[in-house]
Amino acid sequence: MFKNRWLHTVLILLTLGLASCSEYEKILKSGDIEMKYERALEYYEEGQYVKSVTLIEQILPRLKGTQKAEELDYLHAKCYYEMADYVMAGHYYRTFVSNYFNSPRAEEADFMGAYCYYQLSARPSLDQTNSMNAINAFTLFISRWPNSSRTDEARELIFEMQEVLVEKSYMTARLYYDLEKYKSAVVAINNSLQDYPDTKNREELIFLKLKASFLLAKNSIRSKQQERYQDTVDEYYTFIDEFPQSQFAREAERIYNESTEFLANK
Repeated sequence: MFKNRWLHTVLILLTLGLASCSEYEKILKSGDIEMKYERALEYYEEGQYVKSVTLIEQILPRLKGTQKAEELDYLHAKCYYEMADYVMAGHYYRTFVSNYFNSPRAEEADFMGAYCYYQLSARPSLDQTNSMNAINAFTLFISRWPNSSRTDEARELIFEMQEVLVEKSYMTARLYYDLEKYKSAVVAINNSLQDYPDTKNREELIFLKLKASFLLAKNSIRSKQQERYQDTVDEYYTFIDEFPQSQFAREAERIYNESTEFLANK
């Protein structure tokens, strides 16, 4: 008996599904723009975003220049966002702002265009193009809408993305050091410290720069060693002046002593 009821329920659901598909196919083939417009709104409210966006893309070209076009353009972007297609959603949000800057919806669309970049941003070990795009887009949002209720949120997201970039910069410098590419490590550390002087990793980075300089000198050909050991001594003074009580102070002193000993013998 239970099995019969289960089969009956499945048949009902299949029948309803087929009827729904049949109805949707008829709407797609229809030339009634007003009906498609109404159904696109209904499908969106029902969470059927694929159906909604398909209808919107059918009728938008026919409604350009009308009040309904503005509403559908905005809904177009929202559909893609709800489908987690942040590339397309971001594109359509930014297009909306460009086309309807004076619209009451423009502020929200501008924020969401930036937020789509944020959604696409990757963990620090990967490419950070979208993090940079998010920072730039949120910065532009704040300048455009200084009195927006979302400016504080935008600032928080900018800070979050900046922290990701700081971590990426640190990981790149550290990677060169770990790969024993000491010359590249020195350059990468310099760049990291220049771009993010207040990084929480500052002490470690300056010490790694000292150590990379030392190992570069140690592994250099004889003709370049004197100059590079002298650079190491200079790096030691830079490090110890800023961090005299550093946890790395003892190892830094060992590097200094070995470097000065080489220079004295020369």
